[in-house]
Amino acid sequence: MCFSCSEREMEREVLLPISACCNLSLQSRRRDRENMANGGHNIVSGVTSGTGSLSREERRRRRRATQKYRTAHATRERVRVEAFNLAFAELRKLLPTLPPDKKLSKIEILRLAICYIAYLNHVLEA
Repeated sequence: MCFSCSEREMEREVLLPISACCNLSLQSRRRDRENMANGGHNIVSGVTSGTGSLSREERRRRRRATQKYRTAHATRERVRVEAFNLAFAELRKLLPTLPPDKKLSKIEILRLAICYIAYLNHVLEA
């Protein structure tokens, strides 16, 4: 139960999720309690609704299976990877290497950056 519920309401609405105790009306909370008693199925007039019987995880899987979601996710991932690669390129420009145009892997860039920072720190302390 959340802290915004009154003592009496907390006693009456035992074992409901936080969203049920705060955001839903008393009628909705009764319906949720009845659904939990029916094994979690949303039964209306003896007919199970299409999405009411699905778990949250199953609804998430179905939503992620749509072409629109996959396309949007792929676009977001592409933008993220491009930004990541640009950041590595900028870091690479700041590091001294011989030859200066040598292609370094990401792990080599990170290791070289660590060594270079340690070297600069050593120079400052001396």
